[in-house]
This record gives sequence, structure tokens and C-alpha cells, in this order.
Amino acid sequence: MDRWNQFELFVQVAELGSLSRAAEVLGMSNAAASRSLAALEERLGARLVERSTRRLGLSQTGEAFYRQCKAALTQMKEAEALVNANSVAPGGLLRVTSSLSFCMKHISPLLPRFHRLYPDITLDVVSANRYVDLLDSGIDVAIRTREFEPDSNIAVRRLAATRRILAASPGYLAARGVPRSLEELATHDLLVYSHSNNPNQLRFTHRDGREQQLDIAALMQSNDGQIIRAAALEGLGILIQPNYIIYDDVVAGRLVPVLDEWDLPRLTINIAYQGRKHLPAKVRVFVDFLVQHFAEMDYERKWTR
Repeated sequence: MDRWNQFELFVQVAELGSLSRAAEVLGMSNAAASRSLAALEERLGARLVERSTRRLGLSQTGEAFYRQCKAALTQMKEAEALVNANSVAPGGLLRVTSSLSFCMKHISPLLPRFHRLYPDITLDVVSANRYVDLLDSGIDVAIRTREFEPDSNIAVRRLAATRRILAASPGYLAARGVPRSLEELATHDLLVYSHSNNPNQLRFTHRDGREQQLDIAALMQSNDGQIIRAAALEGLGILIQPNYIIYDDVVAGRLVPVLDEWDLPRLTINIAYQGRKHLPAKVRVFVDFLVQHFAEMDYERKWTR
């Protein structure tokens, strides 16, 4: 029997004044309870219980030990209750991280509805255009565009795939013309996300299956998609961005896709979170909420067609 069970038996004996009644409460045989109490006293090297024919009483040492045991067991039960509550009822601080663009377009607008559903969850939304370590940074949920996590303890759940497209403002295209080939594209002013893989080397696949690589020199690079988007809307050049950032601009006509018959490598948007078992309720409900929203909005079909 482990130490905590020995402590619990001793507390029951002290409060009930009977070894047999304590054994009954804990579902033990009298013999097992007697052995456990004797083992506790032997390990401590002290007599805790004064035995008589009618009733068990505590020694002076036993009285002091009882107070400490009672307090420790109470704290442990409170700790277990807190953990169980957090595992079952969504509540507490939830730390979420993603790129600034994703935070602005696909997290912030959902927060009022999420708060109405789960008012006991408070949120800390951290925008970061880099992959932070979940464990070291205390992050609960991260939105990422990579297929897998190097740490096997990190679970990954898919949200959607998205195309990366070339687009420019109508004003820019009116002034500079619409590129009709990749060779013409290389002569245009290009706006590039600097954190993408090989940002100055583009790998295209045509609808007919042809593949072509294009080396480019960007007019402007930035580590943030919103800066690139703003520059394109002002007519500075042709941007290269995932559809999840500029889809609304394309639908509204603020940006016009070019060379749409060529496809760049697509991105998969995933949710990453710590642990595959015993998931805190606050993490579970947020992940389910986001996955359901993306499915309802049919984002993958919109962003890949």
C-alpha cells in the first residue's frame, strides 16, 4: 500500500477511533488495515496509536502527525477536484498563437461567439509570424501551415488547404499590363513574403501538368502578410499570398488574380496542441469550435478552386 493510502487509513483511524471501522470505510480487510498501520509506524519509527481493548487513541506524536496528514490529504483532494473540473468544464486561460494575418481574419472575428458559448474561458491571443515552441512558451493552441510537428507529443488537426496565388490591384494592372507568361511575370514588381520557403524561387505547376521554376527579384519583401496585402491594394505590385489572406479582396475585386492557370505549392493549415490524451476541456472546445467553423464556411473549397 502506498504512503498516501497509509495516511488516509491513519486519518480514518484517528477520526473513528476504530481500526475495523476505518478498514470498512476504505474497503479493506481488518488484517490488511492492521498491517498497513503497523508498516506506517515502523517506517516513521514512532508509535502513532495507543491501543486498548475498547478504543484506539492517538499518542502525542500521533496527534501532531494527524493534523499534518489531515491538511495534506485535504490539499490533495482539492487539487484533484480542480484538475477534474478543468478537464470536464471549459474554463481558465487559453493561450492561442498564429500569424497576424490569421489572427485578424480568422480568430478575432470569432471571439465574441466563442465567448458567448464558453464565458469561463479567457483568451490570450499571441500573433507571431514564426513557429514558437508550445511547451516553452506556455501556448495551448497554435495555428500553423506545416504538415507535421517534429515533437511526437504535439497533436495536429487539419483545418483546410489553401492555394497561394498571384494578384494585383486593378490600378497596377491598368498601368503595367497583365502578365501573360511566367517570363513576363519576372519583369513585374513583385511583393513577397520573406518567411516562405525560398521566397525568391517560385515552383509552378500548370494545369496541363507542366512544371517550371522561376527565380525572381522582389520589389518588396516583408515578414508579415498584411503589409504585403496593403502594398498590393495601393498598387505597388503583384503579391504572392495564400488565398486565406486575400480571398475577400479577390471576391470584392480589390485584387485581381493573374496567371491563374499556374499553381504554386499549396499550404495546409493545421491546429497544433500539446498532448494527445487527457486534453483540457478549454483546448478541446476551442479546437472543435474552429474545425466546425471552417467546415461550415467551406473554406477549403473556396481557397483551392
